[in-house]
Amino acid sequence: MKRIILFLISISVLALSMSGCSFKCRDKQCDTCLHKGDYTIIEDVKEAEAMVAEVPVAQPVAPVEVAAPAVPVVVTVTTTGPRNFGDHKSSTLTTKAWQSLAMKDTEAVAVYTNKCVDMYAVPAAKMQADLKEYPAGDPQNIFSYWALNDVATSLFIQGEAYRKVKDFDKAKVAYQRVVNEFSFGQAYDPPSKSFWRPAEAAADGLYMIEKGLDLDFGDMTSQVIVRKMWDSLGKKNLEEVVAYNMKLEHLYSKTAKDMQIPLKEYPQLPAEKIHMYWALNDVGTGMFVLGEAYDAAGMKAEAKKAYQKVISDYFYAQCWDPQGWFWKPADAAQQKILEMEAVQ
Repeated sequence: MKRIILFLISISVLALSMSGCSFKCRDKQCDTCLHKGDYTIIEDVKEAEAMVAEVPVAQPVAPVEVAAPAVPVVVTVTTTGPRNFGDHKSSTLTTKAWQSLAMKDTEAVAVYTNKCVDMYAVPAAKMQADLKEYPAGDPQNIFSYWALNDVATSLFIQGEAYRKVKDFDKAKVAYQRVVNEFSFGQAYDPPSKSFWRPAEAAADGLYMIEKGLDLDFGDMTSQVIVRKMWDSLGKKNLEEVVAYNMKLEHLYSKTAKDMQIPLKEYPQLPAEKIHMYWALNDVGTGMFVLGEAYDAAGMKAEAKKAYQKVISDYFYAQCWDPQGWFWKPADAAQQKILEMEAVQ
């Protein structure tokens, strides 16, 4: 741990720094920002970090005095080096956590996610307490729960990072906090222009830990997840199929159902028009694969339930066959149900 003593030029500057949050986090008296985490704010945290960065880690750190002292303020920074928190907004910290997760930098993930939780857990909890269900409708309404969304997402990212390095105890703590404390948080996925629910994704993580699964969801697109479901079905690995389907439904079922609602018939060729209903097609196909996996395992009741869900929820889904045509999971599911009933 490195410690630097910085002295304020005058009492008036200290009074200014104590009168409100220099991070502009909407809290006039923000004890979270001023006193928690790795830093105690003086006047500009970036300036403090820059000064700390100039001190060699390997050498003993001596106090650095600036002008004539009035009142001492202590800034403490870990020896791993200063992190760039940007503007300290919850969205910025969450973005940096995602980037660190992609780089497999678990330590950085912990720093950014803990900073987000430390700074914004209080307003996030207040937003959670006001809700009885997930915010819906206008995306701006969902975005208005910014603290809840980002804290839930940060904790999910933290759980993912720890799970990937097999630190399952810490992963379960992070996942469980999402489920127990910030369950109505939502995360926006720009490529699909849709929201997904970190609490549901955290439940997926807890399931994988419980079952001893170490699954790779790739880029988490629906297409990739369905492909992995087919692979697991080929290996007759029911638990993998179930886990992949949980992830698929949690990420894309809402979008799939929204695509289903206006349809009165199957979308027709050309293929580009059918592919426009990507979420409906993939979630419907995934549910059919789940039915196939249960059927292969001799779990007929569970298989029939999955097949029926294809018909009731994703009837207009279509699946591309590499041999050159589309087939209809609902038709295939109906045929499977008829075959099961015929042997009863």
